[in-house]
Amino acid sequence: MTDLDVAEYRATPPAGPAGPAASRAPRKPRRPRRSFSWRAPLLFLGPFVVLFAALNVAPIVYAFVSSLFTVKRSGLGLTAPTQEFDPFANYAHAFGDPDFVASLGRVALFGVVQVPVMLGLALVLALLIDSKSARGKGFFRLSSFLPYAIPGVSAALVWSFMYSTTSSPINHILEPLGIQLPFFDDGTVLWSVANIVTWSWTGYNMIIIYAALQSIPAEVLEAAKLDGASAFRTAWSVKIPMVRSAIILTAVFSIIGSAQLYNEPTVLQPISGGSVSSTFTPIMSAQAAVGAGNYPYAAAQSVILAVIVGVISFVFFRLTSKGDKA
Repeated sequence: MTDLDVAEYRATPPAGPAGPAASRAPRKPRRPRRSFSWRAPLLFLGPFVVLFAALNVAPIVYAFVSSLFTVKRSGLGLTAPTQEFDPFANYAHAFGDPDFVASLGRVALFGVVQVPVMLGLALVLALLIDSKSARGKGFFRLSSFLPYAIPGVSAALVWSFMYSTTSSPINHILEPLGIQLPFFDDGTVLWSVANIVTWSWTGYNMIIIYAALQSIPAEVLEAAKLDGASAFRTAWSVKIPMVRSAIILTAVFSIIGSAQLYNEPTVLQPISGGSVSSTFTPIMSAQAAVGAGNYPYAAAQSVILAVIVGVISFVFFRLTSKGDKA
């Protein structure tokens, strides 16, 4: 066999059952799988979990556990009060308390009327500022948002001066016309509070909706313009449906905020002539129970309010998500 034959023999793959597979390149050795380590995730999530548990979960658990006990005092009141385990007593007392039940109904009426009005105003302002014909957009955005920058207590103090029965500039202007607005009558005091909340929070919700309007693709608006849609038609059929998620978000925030109504009626209470009682809202009622030293009853009221708000928010999300699934 010559040298040329030997070279050809070496270059020729050996025949056998392996066939063409024998000519394939050898497989690279597999790398060993690395075992997953929880060290890095825990290092980053640990501080948040600890703070969330300490500042959110622990107070909720403590309030719920406290609501399962009742305060017992001796007949003469000479000994310190004791707490006895009675899981249903505080909840039965709350639902049988006409003042607390009235506060729940008052806040529910407040939310049903005030939230749609406020969000409607916020949507209209956002659409007006977003329109191409609008001028001075920066000024109107800032001026609409400015009331939110004022602390709630300070805003309520300013409006208490506006509502005062002796120094109200509003009634002073209307006095030559023979008009006196009864800001603190039993039938109007709730809407006086609603006016303060609307003035303070409309700009905040407007900014959220306006930011969502900025994310609408320009091609969509241009297509609507080419189809001959008017500005109103574009706003109704294109812009509002595309910012639906932002409107839902602001609605949920507003529902929760309505349940937490406290600052405004508390500031107005001293000058309301009794129309704003110490149990005007559920949180004020719970605060009154704390002032009376009945902490378990205050905890039960807080738990009831939290459950009601959670159920309403869940139902609202379910109802508003049907349109997205369709």
